[in-house]
Amino acid sequence: MRARLIVASLVVALPAAADEPDPWWGRDKALHFGVSSGLAAGGYAASSLVLEPRWQRAASGAGFALTLGASKELYDATGPGHPSAKDFTWDLAGAAVGTALALLVDVLVSPRSAPVRDATATTR
Repeated sequence: MRARLIVASLVVALPAAADEPDPWWGRDKALHFGVSSGLAAGGYAASSLVLEPRWQRAASGAGFALTLGASKELYDATGPGHPSAKDFTWDLAGAAVGTALALLVDVLVSPRSAPVRDATATTR
């Protein structure tokens, strides 16, 4: 019964979504998500050349993608395009997924173990 109600609600809502000028599930939203995830993963990979801690790599990758996404929306606000909070929301989601995937690959490719302490070392 619950599934029927959900399906019926979606069927009723779909025609209204088609008239919406900036739909949540538009083609441009997929582009925002895909480009942001690629930028975040690429930023993570590039920062791995100079940064050691994984959290710093993740922050720089996500920051890179979000900076470019925000810059694009600010550029749209100056007149050439249509600024959209929905576009930036998809940028956020893409940056999160791209950063998470890059971090996962990093952990799988180069797992780090805790440093081994030398039992013979003296402490002062």
